[in-house]
Amino acid sequence: MPPIRMWKPEDFRLDPSRPLYEQFVEQVRAMIARGELEPGTRLPSVREAAASLRVNPTTIMKTYQELERPGLIVTHRGQGTFVTEDEAVIGLSRRALAREAVAKLEETARSIGLTLDQLLALAREKE
Repeated sequence: MPPIRMWKPEDFRLDPSRPLYEQFVEQVRAMIARGELEPGTRLPSVREAAASLRVNPTTIMKTYQELERPGLIVTHRGQGTFVTEDEAVIGLSRRALAREAVAKLEETARSIGLTLDQLLALAREKE
């Protein structure tokens, strides 16, 4: 059985103005996309994660439910919760994260009166 990846509060950057579970979902999703959580990695139980992160178990349960919905994690009763081994699911999530990042960048460009291409060109200019 693979080792359990235990989390510590410093593994996450949290914004008190947003729901914790949403932030955990985003950040675990990014960890999977970056390969920090490899396919097949066993995640801590709801109770273990809640205790190590000092949050309510319901927060972790909601996080796991949201990550299970697209298939990024799978729970096997009696064995635990694991990062999916389905590379296609991970690839879809990675592409979705990329699209979200581009949408945020486009929004930033529009807010300062530029197109995305103009913003990128400006960012690449040498000082």
